[in-house]
Amino acid sequence: MSTAIVTGSASGIGAAVKSRFEKNGDNVIGIDIKDADIIADLSTKEGRASAISSVKQRCDAIDRLILCAGLATYIRPPSLIVSVNYFGTTELLDGLFDLLQLGNTPAAIVILSNSAQWLSLSDSAYVQALLHHDEARAIQIIDEHEDIALAAGIAYVGTKHALGRVVRRRALLWGKAGVRLNAVAPGNTNTPMFQAVMQDPVTGEGVRNMEIPLGRLAEPDEIANLIAFLCCEEAAYIHGGIYYIDGGGDALIRPDSF
Repeated sequence: MSTAIVTGSASGIGAAVKSRFEKNGDNVIGIDIKDADIIADLSTKEGRASAISSVKQRCDAIDRLILCAGLATYIRPPSLIVSVNYFGTTELLDGLFDLLQLGNTPAAIVILSNSAQWLSLSDSAYVQALLHHDEARAIQIIDEHEDIALAAGIAYVGTKHALGRVVRRRALLWGKAGVRLNAVAPGNTNTPMFQAVMQDPVTGEGVRNMEIPLGRLAEPDEIANLIAFLCCEEAAYIHGGIYYIDGGGDALIRPDSF
């Protein structure tokens, strides 16, 4: 029996992933701020440390680590997006690396977004603060924006962009350690979080008018299916990649960039 750790397991993609692995007969430990096996607030350093400690109390090894926890652009203050999406992911990713190395054909997945390349943020002070793991500076930059909606958008897209670079930058070290690491970048997915985005007075209209070549939202189970494949033995040579699952949305927005 494999052991899988899933953050953001209480709803949306995280819940679908938890269910998918349980159907495979895996021992799945969910982490979330409520309704989970491990209750932890990933917006705080203490909550992240508690989550890591709790996993290590329950497990001697991890076979699958799926980091789904994240907040969307309607969240206020936007600084929470910074703390949960980026630091809540990277600190668990690195904090559980030792247990992954003891796992059976171990694999980890980080959830991005197909919006990770929409804005030219790669050289911004904000993204650089994230990549240098300077949480206080990253939050300060977001808090300095007078337009809260703009700040939230930058906070979200910047975290997802930086996480993609985190995955790519760790590919050599993790590969040599025998742990596969990949990222999945969903588009608009039919989750409670996305429904809240559509109902938001600032973001709702733009999201509702967004064209998707396949003409529909993704279902959480479809995202979970890709994640399950990337973790299975048939995907044993897939490592260090970012895989879009967005009904063709990225191809529409960036037809000549890949």
